[in-house]
Amino acid sequence: MTGTLSPDLAPTDTLADSPLTIAGRSFRSRLMVGTGKYRSNEDMVRAIEASRAEIVTVAVRRVDLDRTKEAGVLYHLSPARYFLLANTAGCYTADEAVRYARLAREAGFNDFVKLEVIGDRETLLPDTDGLLAAARTLVREGFQVLAYTNDDLITALRLEDAGCAAIMPLASPIGSGLGLINPYSIRTIKRRLAAPVIVDAGVGTASDACVTMEQGVDGILMNTALAEARDPVAMARAMSLAVESGRLAHLAGRMPRREVAMPSSPTRGMLE
Repeated sequence: MTGTLSPDLAPTDTLADSPLTIAGRSFRSRLMVGTGKYRSNEDMVRAIEASRAEIVTVAVRRVDLDRTKEAGVLYHLSPARYFLLANTAGCYTADEAVRYARLAREAGFNDFVKLEVIGDRETLLPDTDGLLAAARTLVREGFQVLAYTNDDLITALRLEDAGCAAIMPLASPIGSGLGLINPYSIRTIKRRLAAPVIVDAGVGTASDACVTMEQGVDGILMNTALAEARDPVAMARAMSLAVESGRLAHLAGRMPRREVAMPSSPTRGMLE
């Protein structure tokens, strides 16, 4: 079976699942994690290991790109072990985002980039016009663009039309930990798009992750929920299990919701 369940937890007869595939690259884990805000590089490394994530994002504008410096993030993350995904966090214009994506590629990252163009410093919500402009430029230049956006269907459709490899709508604002605010919007985006849908930002705890995956999305990216947890390693393990559980629950198909009680035992053949 090529599903998302951990080998030590997966029953032999569980529902089969296909790997997460983005622009031809396949991954076993549907959880992606970031590298910011940790109290130490040791905490970061241990949490990433506990998460069992394969894709790890790195903010090109905020880290030292010299991989030989032990104090830097990249020193601790082997490209042979993790798929390192450069991101343009902290960019407020399309030109900035394009420049840092190019810098990442020149620094030895792959052609995948998580594209962020922020439109407001207080809410950190995306600038959709700038995002679309940057996405079109980077796609033309051969990048595989994973675009961070709001939970708006029209923007998501336009990003897909622009050639993005994956669309990454937010669950709630970056770093808020509010969880999934609008399940309907996320389900609609997933239903309408052919590209993978990875929910990014706002997941605060394991129950948030499980509920998000139950909407049928292809994966989740998170950072603050791990880095700011009292025990980042334990939270990372919890998130790994929650993503797996939510995915399996989606595949299994939940029971119908009813506004009346229904007996869980059959009434036919009851003893008088």
